[in-house]
Amino acid sequence: MSSMEKNLFNLKFAAKELQRSSKKCDKEEKAEKAKVKKAIQKGNMEVARIHAENAIRQKNQSVNFLRMSARVDAVAARVQTAVTMNKVTKSMAGVVKGMDATLKSMNLEKISALMDKFERQFETLDVQTAQMEDTMSSTTTLTTPQGQVDALMMEMADEAGLSVLSAGSLYLFCWSDFHTREMD
Repeated sequence: MSSMEKNLFNLKFAAKELQRSSKKCDKEEKAEKAKVKKAIQKGNMEVARIHAENAIRQKNQSVNFLRMSARVDAVAARVQTAVTMNKVTKSMAGVVKGMDATLKSMNLEKISALMDKFERQFETLDVQTAQMEDTMSSTTTLTTPQGQVDALMMEMADEAGLSVLSAGSLYLFCWSDFHTREMD
């Protein structure tokens, strides 16, 4: 296993670890919210405020872990592409050397077999290049068009029966539509 492949494994492992940490923070946030509710029911507002602050801190930490996981995933996809391209390049170099030797001997059967092999590897390169381009465009969260993100947010809100007002990256969810629909 090459050092690039080891790095790729480590990146994928780190992304999974960050996702687990995000989920753990989500669970801790829910627990803190439950504590807020209990404290309010007991009339202890100071303790409720402390638990509310903890819940918000856990939510922010969860989002940060998730964001970092997405970035590490994007890097891992790029490293995967580099590893794959390196393998294809080495295969093509071997084919070219074989072609040189075959062309020197001018054995038409060998030339034909070698050309067929070259075409198969070139087709593999085309497929892998297309996959790399797809992966690069779909996994890099930093280059996701904001318009698509806004459209998806609005679509999801519509499905949930909410109205969304978009102001840049600030979203306001209007619950009045939701409650009105429930009453009907």
